[in-house]
Amino acid sequence: MKAPAVLALAAALALPAAAPARAEPPQVLATIGVIADMAATLAGDCATVTALIGPGTDPHTYRARPSDVAAFDRADLILYLGLGLEGQLAQVLDRFGARKPTLAVGNAIPADRLIAAHGGTDPHVWMSPAVWAGAIPAVAGALSAAAPGCAAAIAANADRHATELAALDAWGRAAMATIPEGARTLVTAHDAFAYMARDWGLAVAAIQGITTESEASVADIAATARLVAEAKVPAVFVESTVNPRTIEAVIEAAAALGHRVTVGATLHADALGDAGTPEGTYIGMIRWNAVAIAGALGGSAPPLPAELAGWAAAWSLR
Repeated sequence: MKAPAVLALAAALALPAAAPARAEPPQVLATIGVIADMAATLAGDCATVTALIGPGTDPHTYRARPSDVAAFDRADLILYLGLGLEGQLAQVLDRFGARKPTLAVGNAIPADRLIAAHGGTDPHVWMSPAVWAGAIPAVAGALSAAAPGCAAAIAANADRHATELAALDAWGRAAMATIPEGARTLVTAHDAFAYMARDWGLAVAAIQGITTESEASVADIAATARLVAEAKVPAVFVESTVNPRTIEAVIEAAAALGHRVTVGATLHADALGDAGTPEGTYIGMIRWNAVAIAGALGGSAPPLPAELAGWAAAWSLR
């Protein structure tokens, strides 16, 4: 962050708190899109939900801007993931968490479902629908406290969404099971898919670790290329928030080892797709990833289950 931006952010944080102005419905600010999607799904018309970090933006490296402080100040409820994901936002989250309702959604996930990685906890809990569903009760509780008159509606929405995520998880497992056993290796630019891989029966190999803050080394690229060549992996993937140069380097290195590998469709990991598209929703993001992975590795995703018919109809999908 350049010095003027640092000074501006510091000045904004030092300003006296604005007088509380209760909006109806309450204003909910989520740091990332997957949290905003869950909150909006559960709240319905009972809250206005906004995501701070939008499509195509990497939350690992996101730095708060002075304008973001105003967004936090307007919010009646702040939802963030925690687990080290939004490290660059820690100063802002600490300040506002001390004076208004704030929920670290990742802390609601049962500890025995978390994955230890690189000396910490892998924060990408949303990549498994079964794990992500564990956050529904906490988010519903926070929303009900912000809009108590809507508690019954929020509870009903929470029950429905839990059913949807259970069906999405079962569908994803079925999609991965169509991939030939010897081809179930998912190679990505950074290590964001461990929860999906664990629950859906894939092996996962990533060039970078769980955060994109550090650059991949030549040794990382060479090791991944050897794995790709030796396992004859048919396709590798890059995520929408990650520079594709490391995946391109792996492809070149694998070719030098005598193995030709293609690039699968761009996956969504740290951010949803564009607003107004199916991939701009959590269910759509997971669906897109599953279809892309299964298809590129030699399988095919089955039709969506009946529990997701309402979501599919809203997007004119089958």
